[in-house]
Amino acid sequence: MRNSQKWIVSIIGIVLGLVWIAPFYLMIVNSFKTKREIFTDTLRLPEVFTFENYVEAFERLDFVHTFFNSLVITVVSVGIIVIFSSMAAYALSRRKSKMSSLLFFIFVAAMLIPFQSVMIPLVSIFGKMEMLNRIGLIFMYLGFGSSLSIFLYHGTLNGIPKSLDEAATIDGANRFQVFWYVIFPMLKPITVTVAILNTIWIWNDYLLPSLVINKEGMHTIPLKMFFFFGEYTKQWHLALAGLTIAIIPVIIGYFFAQKQIIKGISDGAVK
Repeated sequence: MRNSQKWIVSIIGIVLGLVWIAPFYLMIVNSFKTKREIFTDTLRLPEVFTFENYVEAFERLDFVHTFFNSLVITVVSVGIIVIFSSMAAYALSRRKSKMSSLLFFIFVAAMLIPFQSVMIPLVSIFGKMEMLNRIGLIFMYLGFGSSLSIFLYHGTLNGIPKSLDEAATIDGANRFQVFWYVIFPMLKPITVTVAILNTIWIWNDYLLPSLVINKEGMHTIPLKMFFFFGEYTKQWHLALAGLTIAIIPVIIGYFFAQKQIIKGISDGAVK
């Protein structure tokens, strides 16, 4: 019976793995095909592997400049989210009161608010501020990314004894020094988790930048990808090549930090 259960679990795992990897297979394989080959047979391998799609997609995306825009917005947004969320979670976890419990509940409840419900007010406010495209976008990412980040940090901080704070205070450290030099270094696993989760979200986000960024030369990679899909034609061969180029930095970052991600998520969920 046990052997049969192992076989069933293995088969289910293989099937789920194939389902998960299928979109990546289609994206990578079809990125090497011509437009005609994609519409002829989507599943089979290309007759001749060609890198012309990647070269043209790289040029059409103005990839270096667009990559820099995405990188600046992502790095600054993630850095601000990590700093502010960790400090907020530290204050909420160390000051046990009805107000802190209420504030934490509000942050957690905010994760349930759909973006579409606040989309129109955001457009009406920030759409008119031409000089605040990036600043406004980063500010929005801080607001939308703080809830989950505070939740994860709060769970980890509850597992760190307050005696460490008291010992550092006795040694003469103020509250900020206690947090920055004693507590924050202990939050490395969950910090990596928060950083990676927000990086993947911000790097791949299309809807929010499309509402805020309205100035030429400030487009992110997802926004620039939209130009491959015209009103009458869709350049799938270039779009798939561009998508492959765009996800490479995120995949590389994930593989370098996957152990910290798994550990951080489990710590934040259990503690």
